[in-house]
Amino acid sequence: MELSKLTLKCVLERSVKLYPAKKSLSWADEKPMRLNEFYEQVCEIQDALTQEGISKGDKIALLSENQPNWGIVYFAVTTMGAIIVPILPDFREHEIHHILRQAECKAIFVSQKQFSKVEEFNPEALILKYLLDDFSIIPLKTTIAKFKNTISRKTQPFFKLKDKALEFTGLKALDVQEDDIASIIYTSGTTGHSKGVMLTHKNIVFDALAMSSIHQVKSSDVYISVLPLSHTYECTTGLILAIMNGSTVYYLRKLPTARVLLPAMQKYKPTMMITVPLIIEKIYKFKIKPSLTSSALGRALFAIPMFRKILHKIAGKKLYKSFGNNLKFFGIGGALLSPEVERFLIDCNFPYAIGYGLTETSPLIAGSGPNKTKFRSTGWIPPGIKVRIANKDPKTGEGEIETIGANVMKGYYKDPDRTKEAFTEDGWFRTGDLGCFDKDGYLYIKGRSKNVIVGPSGENVYPEEIEAKINKHPLVDESIVYEHEGKITARIFLNYNLIDKNHGGKNLSEPKLRHFINNLLIEIKKNVNSQVTSFSKIINIIEQTEPFEKTPTKKIKRYIYTK
Repeated sequence: MELSKLTLKCVLERSVKLYPAKKSLSWADEKPMRLNEFYEQVCEIQDALTQEGISKGDKIALLSENQPNWGIVYFAVTTMGAIIVPILPDFREHEIHHILRQAECKAIFVSQKQFSKVEEFNPEALILKYLLDDFSIIPLKTTIAKFKNTISRKTQPFFKLKDKALEFTGLKALDVQEDDIASIIYTSGTTGHSKGVMLTHKNIVFDALAMSSIHQVKSSDVYISVLPLSHTYECTTGLILAIMNGSTVYYLRKLPTARVLLPAMQKYKPTMMITVPLIIEKIYKFKIKPSLTSSALGRALFAIPMFRKILHKIAGKKLYKSFGNNLKFFGIGGALLSPEVERFLIDCNFPYAIGYGLTETSPLIAGSGPNKTKFRSTGWIPPGIKVRIANKDPKTGEGEIETIGANVMKGYYKDPDRTKEAFTEDGWFRTGDLGCFDKDGYLYIKGRSKNVIVGPSGENVYPEEIEAKINKHPLVDESIVYEHEGKITARIFLNYNLIDKNHGGKNLSEPKLRHFINNLLIEIKKNVNSQVTSFSKIINIIEQTEPFEKTPTKKIKRYIYTK
């Protein structure tokens, strides 16, 4: 059944016709709503918004952690021609206020957990506040102190069909076009400059269809959602694609720690997961690898490639079983995956898949399914998307990745200057990433162009490659590499829990602990420098005493530490 137009309205109407009784969105501990029930709730929200004067082109903010009602509001707003403004829950209060003010949002749906960030913020344009958890109305003057007493489904219903005597008529017959803006997403990138990315209906739906060309999603598929829906990676891949194909999505009420996630995976046996590298990297580094190398014999065998592969296969089977024993697609995107961890995934035939893209590209630019991944590659370019390598190095074939296609944003909201900077004169979007193609058309990402360090003779030094070597050390948690005063500098956050547990750190006096850490940093520096070229050697090494501040997709906000 083809889509008559590439709009979210057509996506939802098509899915309801094809999969009306299929399980749709649900809390992990509740009975899932059927797709026709999801559709009815979308229509109810839409009716209520219309009665409150919301119309095509109005901006509606959505500030919440993941939950089924998030998807209901997303589709209710976009399918009536209004514009959804998803706000990342990790944003600080002043950042949220800036977004609400700049986007001139008329209404906001906010979860109880996030309400304190907007309790006293009432700009002139904002006329409606709703509690996302139960769709109740929040009086504009409500403060957090009065919140629990004044807000409840019993006292302030947002909608009740019987009370309002509304007749169920389906989605509003508004003239929603492919090039209409569906969403404005404010990014929280590693550079620190938040921008409102305008994505059209066509951008989002086209990109979801492009993902389908890489891996076919079925109505029998089950997702467990772990990344924020307010990020386009999870929204397009884990919500739009799921609704488009009649799949089931479960949301967790708590942060996806191992204690919360593993029991849910055992119970619901997901076939689909969308993740970032940090999740699987931490599992491998702090659970799997230590279990394989805890004994002298284990360490000796692990050092031999043939035996390491056998050990990886044994550990991989246990990991797959702990994930529910039913995974078909373990998508990894948002940042570069560690080479060591990717080798483990290959050795144990884990069904991982790599994708590459940006918020500005809805997000997918390149990807590969589990059966066609190539080591260190981010996959191939789906039909309808074009990619070229600009200013290509004649020796390496590396240069900046530029792209053009129906997935590329309309521009940055109220920011014509940065919009102009983002595109070439002939209309190609500048990604800011460096990469190259192999002979089979697979794309390889080398790093961010802004992060590249130029060596003394003009050589390119990619910090991400040095960081991968640093992070292999068992006592390193995370690191960043950058240039400071002309010298390559590494800033390292150590795993202090392991230092305490395995090296008696908590029993050492402060001078002895300092001595241990200083020697450890020297050892790390010496080890890494033995593996890199002369112009890539680390000169300065700094201990980062607190965890790095990260974006919602768990990338370090480099600009904070490289000033």
